[in-house]
Amino acid sequence: MAAEARRPSGEGSSPEPPPASAIIVGAGARGKTYAQYGLEHPDRLRIVGVAEPRAHHRNIVQQRFDLPPEAVFTDWTQLAARPRMADAVIIATQDTMHVAPAMAFADLGYHILLEKPMAVSTHDCQRIADAAKRNNVLLAVCHVLRYTPYMRKMIELIRSGAIGEVVNVSHLEPIGSWHFAHSYVRGAWRREDESSFMLMTKCCHDIDLIRHIVGKSCQRVASFGSVSHFRRDKKPPGAGMRCLSCSVEPTCPFSAKRLYLDPCREGHRGWPISGITDGEPTPPDVEEALSSGPYGRCVYECDNDVCDQQVVSMEFDGGVTATLTTAAFTHKVCQRHTRVFGTRGELEGDGDSELVWFDFATRARKVIHTGTAPATTRMTGHGGADYHLADAFVQALRQRDPTRVLSGPDETLESHLIVFAAEAARRSGQVLSVPTALKHGLHAAAAAATGAARG
Repeated sequence: MAAEARRPSGEGSSPEPPPASAIIVGAGARGKTYAQYGLEHPDRLRIVGVAEPRAHHRNIVQQRFDLPPEAVFTDWTQLAARPRMADAVIIATQDTMHVAPAMAFADLGYHILLEKPMAVSTHDCQRIADAAKRNNVLLAVCHVLRYTPYMRKMIELIRSGAIGEVVNVSHLEPIGSWHFAHSYVRGAWRREDESSFMLMTKCCHDIDLIRHIVGKSCQRVASFGSVSHFRRDKKPPGAGMRCLSCSVEPTCPFSAKRLYLDPCREGHRGWPISGITDGEPTPPDVEEALSSGPYGRCVYECDNDVCDQQVVSMEFDGGVTATLTTAAFTHKVCQRHTRVFGTRGELEGDGDSELVWFDFATRARKVIHTGTAPATTRMTGHGGADYHLADAFVQALRQRDPTRVLSGPDETLESHLIVFAAEAARRSGQVLSVPTALKHGLHAAAAAATGAARG
């Protein structure tokens, strides 16, 4: 067992073990989010170091946790050159920068909390999983959606047979119009060559969640999607190159002025405003960023190439089917909606805290309220899932209990490979065999599907 082999130093047999220790590798929004757990529960988690190239973000973590200079690094390789300094690392670098630190820190014996996705290629995902298993360390990829009381209750009902055998799952991920424009049109995840395709960067934990709900291996996958709206031929007549100098801006639903500058002038400083300047955002800084930086560009003049809507259809062992629909054009932001259809009933969930259970035999309809995160936490992202994931990882370390992590290296790798297969299916226009893709590679699976279609 990974946590058993590399247990936190000094842990004894007392009912309340000492806090685990962790170092933040990548102190952007996600890294600071998970570090927040150490602020709220210093008796459970101590943040003892940070590696981050950007001074502003690095200094925030250093000041919040009163870190000495020798525990502060401008690059993760500086940390990796030292002997092991903590029980775990929390890796929240950019998506394309996961594999090297994950493998290096696994080799040093660190347990790893790794922001999703694992990596942006099948080969690198496999390398990370292999490194964790080879070094017998805990690997928890941030599939946060598994960890909410809401989802745990849904899984409990399904596994208990409350709705009979699962036949079909229908899952919606509404990204949100302004969120998509910020992250996937103007932002860091807009281009595949700089990050990855949208299904991986945004929805790999939705595919993982479907796999978790079904509890079986995926056999076949098909997918459809495109850049349907955020492109030059959809640009309104008379629109400019930047929102601050555009005559159409007052009526544009994707106005950068309305998203960033107006709220900043009203005193708001959090995300997404905090993501467009290097330091603490002020109105002059935000105005400058919109005048010259990527976040002030017209959404119809950006260099984005990732899908703004996509559908994935999956077939699992035993003929169970599932669909994922994800779209930019929603008013709700990342509040998933899931329906699970069984032979004895169905479950419908609001993605937050409410489940509706209908029993076919009794015709009874029961509404179940599960709650979200503790009222005292600031870690409310993903319906409180950020808090529950961090808590599970920390308790896995402290209690030497890897079962608290709800997806190990192999299962995480499997769900990522379904995502890669789905994107290959979209590009090829074919229904792909997932086992063929896992065994022989995505190109071989696509070629086999093409040959079968022609035959």
